[in-house]
Amino acid sequence: MAKILIVEDDPFLLKMYRKKFEIGGFQVESAEDGEAGLIKMKSFNPDLVIMDIMMPKLNGLEALVKAKADPALSKIPVLILTNLSTATDAESAVKKGAVGFLVKSDVTPSQVIAKAKSILKIN
Repeated sequence: MAKILIVEDDPFLLKMYRKKFEIGGFQVESAEDGEAGLIKMKSFNPDLVIMDIMMPKLNGLEALVKAKADPALSKIPVLILTNLSTATDAESAVKKGAVGFLVKSDVTPSQVIAKAKSILKIN
């Protein structure tokens, strides 16, 4: 069973994505900010992290940079799921090591799960 870590500060979205991934057969953990996300990455060792950008304490891009600089975390793929929608935001996230960039308002939860399965090479 693939392990997903969702790092999202919006309680409604966090609960909804958690439920959708669990129904999809994933083991799910969550964190509500980038700082907690990094701690959870170390303890949970997820197969994929789905991370928002705009969060308290440490934003998603800062957390991504720290994860990629940490040898224990650098190989864990991070998919950015955010409301930021400029090409510059997407380009910046990918340059910093994200495996993908999705805009929340442009995708359904099913599409997010499909993208996660694609990244993890799960049918």
